[in-house]
Amino acid sequence: MSNGFLRCEGDKVVDGKGNPVVLRGAALGGWMNMENFITGYPAHEFQHRAAMLQVLGQEKYEFFFDKFLEYFFMEADAKFFASLGLNCIRLPFNYKHFEDDMNPRVLKESGFKHLDRVIDLCAKENIYTILDMHTVPGAQNPDWHSDNPSNYAAFWDHKDHQDRTIWLWEQIATRYKDNQWVAGYNPINEPCDPKHYRLPAFYNRLEPAIRKIDPNHILWLDGNTFAIEWKFFENVLPNCAYALHDYSQQGFPGFERFKGTPDQLDKLEKQFLRKAEFQQQRKCVAWNGEFGPVYSDPRMDSDADEINQERYNLLGAQLSIYEKHQIPWSIWLYKDIGVQGMVYTDPDGFWKKTIQPFLEKKRQLQIDAWGRYPSKQVEEVISPLVKWIDSVCPEAKNNYPTNWATERQIIRLTLQTFVANSFSVEFASLFKDMSLEQLDEAAKSFRFDKCLQREGLNKIMSEHAKATKKAAAGN
Repeated sequence: MSNGFLRCEGDKVVDGKGNPVVLRGAALGGWMNMENFITGYPAHEFQHRAAMLQVLGQEKYEFFFDKFLEYFFMEADAKFFASLGLNCIRLPFNYKHFEDDMNPRVLKESGFKHLDRVIDLCAKENIYTILDMHTVPGAQNPDWHSDNPSNYAAFWDHKDHQDRTIWLWEQIATRYKDNQWVAGYNPINEPCDPKHYRLPAFYNRLEPAIRKIDPNHILWLDGNTFAIEWKFFENVLPNCAYALHDYSQQGFPGFERFKGTPDQLDKLEKQFLRKAEFQQQRKCVAWNGEFGPVYSDPRMDSDADEINQERYNLLGAQLSIYEKHQIPWSIWLYKDIGVQGMVYTDPDGFWKKTIQPFLEKKRQLQIDAWGRYPSKQVEEVISPLVKWIDSVCPEAKNNYPTNWATERQIIRLTLQTFVANSFSVEFASLFKDMSLEQLDEAAKSFRFDKCLQREGLNKIMSEHAKATKKAAAGN
């Protein structure tokens, strides 16, 4: 039994009896919102699905993706998650599970099949869930994880995209308004509004629309520019938490490695405090909705063990900061093919062995944005183009998002959009002529008992989760 709906009380989350609750957990990324680096395909989810449909045909396509969604999170996953002392899972989903662009404002009941199932599995283990619309109509940011095939986030320029998003949240709120194990709704993941003021204006429209249906659940509202900026945010909306994302470059290839020096530790905390300035000034709930390093593959990097230990240490340092400030957190992510996940597919399993040569190609060509490794052949092509663009158009480097250099903009548009999509059918063809039994085996590679556990990561998360729970109980 739950202790009632969670709610925001000042800068704390409390349950229905007023007891403080510090949510600690992870996101089920790559599941109902697929991402290329998480499961291995190139480009964007809708392109991956289109290519798989083309290669497999309708029957096998529907069979495979249904089994994938089933195996990706089951009872064993929920029990394992709870055993670590974690108490919240963020559930990212693509709006296309619930509505079609060519049939707008018609709810697809089929979209709730696996979402309902996972919410119920988590509730049985006393795990809260936060529902996260990771992809909205028109795309809210220029990246792959919003299923956006261009650099243009049309959501901000077309009111109908915004109206449809509100409509869909009204349908979701109607379904879950009485579920006390749902910790609330994360309406938009990592919005990127170039004008900034339209994001808080949208929240001002969304909040009362949801409240008419569901007055109880917390809204977890992301800041702008990938959840790090708070321009034009003035008022704290009722029963709302404000989400930042706190990735550190020291957890990624090609950047300074983490050695735990006083300067690095100071930089980590200052980075967090800068992102949480809005919440601290207004004494409202700050939620770190995403963070975490990527990990090296021992089969591809000779110093992987050393690098990974540094990244575990980095994660531990970040968790100590969040513990100090008593904020809820959700690491990115729970399960994948070995890049970031707490649980990952067996390198010798059916799925990984099938796609491994393709993964090596993606790495060499920098097809994925996340966990991108240096590549001499790519740099020899891209660097002269970037240098030329910056010389003839110095203003190019000031394009929004303004924290992106010209190089990142160009790689995003060329390699990670155009070239990546051009590989979609090649990837899908790896599964051509597979029987239903073989496709089931491929999907089953993501089942908990077929996966491995990243023990270094899970140990640190569990230790800090239990320490945070103890500290919260003492306040």
